[in-house]
Amino acid sequence: MTLLTFTLTEAELALLPSDEDVAFYNEHGWYLSKKLLTDAEVDELVAASERYYAGERDRLLPVRPPKLAYWEPSHGDVQRHNDYVHYEHDGLAAILRKPLIGAVAAKLAGATEIRIFQSTLIMKPPIGGEPSNIVPWHFDKHYWSSSSSDRMLTAFIPFHDCTEDMGTITMVDGSHLWKETGHRDSVVKHFAERDRSELEDMLTENAEYNNTVVTKIPVTIPKGHMNFHHCKTYHGSGANVSGRPRRAVSLHLQDGDNANRRFELSDGSIAQYNHDVLVRRTADGRPDYGDPEFCPPIWKA
Repeated sequence: MTLLTFTLTEAELALLPSDEDVAFYNEHGWYLSKKLLTDAEVDELVAASERYYAGERDRLLPVRPPKLAYWEPSHGDVQRHNDYVHYEHDGLAAILRKPLIGAVAAKLAGATEIRIFQSTLIMKPPIGGEPSNIVPWHFDKHYWSSSSSDRMLTAFIPFHDCTEDMGTITMVDGSHLWKETGHRDSVVKHFAERDRSELEDMLTENAEYNNTVVTKIPVTIPKGHMNFHHCKTYHGSGANVSGRPRRAVSLHLQDGDNANRRFELSDGSIAQYNHDVLVRRTADGRPDYGDPEFCPPIWKA
């Protein structure tokens, strides 16, 4: 893969969040960026994703993690999720590892280093009644319980103008500030493995516990822009009824201080993430979430 230098041009510096933008992120738990990718870069993401779906890989994961999301043509016309595309495909990685994305994330998170934690290529087919098209309410930190940081965040990067009729990402405004009630071990599982009604109930229960209302904001994202959200912000998405595929990457990001931590579940087992079977080990034997092969840095101040 191409080595990156962590510098920005004058034009890119102007695209960083302002202090007011950071204050908005801290209050609301999400932020719609300025135009961080050119039209040509977005179009290349589309082309690279099509090559990926056709089977092009620059490398394969050495081990298949136990909960890997990995759509294959045999799965049919469901919502596609493919993890680790930043590792497997250099064409996608060249754009996803753009330092400007990391610099925006660093300013929002108050961090000096940003590394990729995961990247998931997504395609939501234009089928209004397809059950897999509905992404239930969840927040990412639940299934990142083996991570020590609460500053992790996600950049949702559509490959086109992304509107409500396409099933754009929807934020539950300010929910990253809620205190949780009724914590259940099931939340450590990815939302695709969890019961949708349970997730709806949890959202309602937590809002009531915090004496607040659930404010859902579908984020319209112009081409080249992206939506960043905090790892504890509840979010989801609806059906794609636009007649066109909704293409995107969820680029999950970690600050430089994030590390593996022991998180014990009620049955005595330890929460794990897919990385744990892939990455190198730290001196004390824990999975190293700073392994540059699978968790490459994309920004260092």
